[in-house]
Amino acid sequence: MTGTPAGDRDGPSAAGGRDWRRAQAAFDGDLRLHLAELVADAADDLAGDFYRVLLADPEAAPLLSHDLVRTRLRASLAGWLCRLFAAEPLPDFDTMAAIQRHIGEVHARVRVPIHLVGRGARLIKAGLAGRLAASLDDRDRLVQALVHIETVMDIAIELMNTAFVSDLKRETRNEEAYRLFFLSQDLTLERESQRAALLEWNQTVLLALAGGAHVAGAATGAALPAIGRSEFGLWFHHRGSIMFEGLPVLDQVARLMQAIDGRILPEIDDARATAGDIAAGLGALQGAVGEIQFVLKQAFEGLIGIEAGRDALTRTLNRRFLPAILNREIALALRRKRPFALIMIDLDHFKAINDAHGHSAGDAALRRAAETILGTCRGSDIVFRYGGEEFLVVAVETDDAAAREMAERLRAAIAATDVTLSGGAHITITASIGIAVFDGHPDYGRLIDAADRAMYNAKHGGRNRVVSAPTSLTCPEPAPVTTG
Repeated sequence: MTGTPAGDRDGPSAAGGRDWRRAQAAFDGDLRLHLAELVADAADDLAGDFYRVLLADPEAAPLLSHDLVRTRLRASLAGWLCRLFAAEPLPDFDTMAAIQRHIGEVHARVRVPIHLVGRGARLIKAGLAGRLAASLDDRDRLVQALVHIETVMDIAIELMNTAFVSDLKRETRNEEAYRLFFLSQDLTLERESQRAALLEWNQTVLLALAGGAHVAGAATGAALPAIGRSEFGLWFHHRGSIMFEGLPVLDQVARLMQAIDGRILPEIDDARATAGDIAAGLGALQGAVGEIQFVLKQAFEGLIGIEAGRDALTRTLNRRFLPAILNREIALALRRKRPFALIMIDLDHFKAINDAHGHSAGDAALRRAAETILGTCRGSDIVFRYGGEEFLVVAVETDDAAAREMAERLRAAIAATDVTLSGGAHITITASIGIAVFDGHPDYGRLIDAADRAMYNAKHGGRNRVVSAPTSLTCPEPAPVTTG
């Protein structure tokens, strides 16, 4: 018995390749040219019809925008169709398959529902079938062309969806591992830190009230700070939501915080503005704060700690958790209409430190840099070791100006860091920093690339400086079928 050739082994790619080659070999040359010309003429209209349907869909619409469709996606989809049904040269399967797999991976990052991809393919096939029926009188030729369209589209979507499922499974596993990492922390320290942050916010409110609680017109003075924008509130939305995922504490604390910001603080403000009695409002405020403390204490006590997930040298997060946290931050940013930023940090001349002082000196520099970064960032921000001497900060609820200010603080703090080597010698380090602010595009890979390019520009612009990515980011990758 002869062995099975490697290219014919079962699997989506191998089976698709066999079917693809058979379909291309069986398709009549004149009919192929007719279909290619028809697709070229109809591609833009088909893409327009496709996106009109998706923009009206409540699931798809949040992932798209009219400007994105008009400036990029419509032309990208039209080009995809023309390549898929080109007459000359014949579409090569390996090249076509690589494109479909890339699109599927992007769909997984963006979290495009897989059934929307199938719906899009159905719309396109129906549009092509109608145009073919109007252009071909010969029934046999029409059937042959329709079968070819069906086969080619189905193979492309199969490859796309296979990559989608594989990538999504990997990210789902990382999301669970990321949650387990949070459960591995010193929960007693975390509980006390957040208890202190909550009480600090409460004290700030009381001090603001003490400055004008019974004075008419006090509302024009210091505004009462919202708990949702406090250090505690940011921690709860961005890190607590991961630690307590699936637990009732999330809904309980969220409702209490909404009550404080939406009802209790406005009522207190109204009372002090008219020199009224704020006692009832203060009682409600302290009751809500006390309840938050209680439910958080109970939730922390219910968590079991396990050690996992940190970079052994720097104690920052392992980058394998990055897809999980960026998908979460993008979803939060889109829902809450608040931006976040990526800050990419690369230590300058790091190879020279290793060459001049040895790798132990490099390790010492990395540890001190990580300590400085962690100490400079807010408790709600998330710090990753991104590469050898690179760190990545996810700065939550941060716009361009605030990101620039934070990055400058990080740059100055790193430059002021003294690294003591094992022999007693001292060295200083600097860093080149790139910033990219989330602009509404749901593909986190695009945002990482923008931060990385900005950091690269900082290094090539003289090092020890901060560079921001352009406000309108560009993506060098091929666009997917249903999203950019």
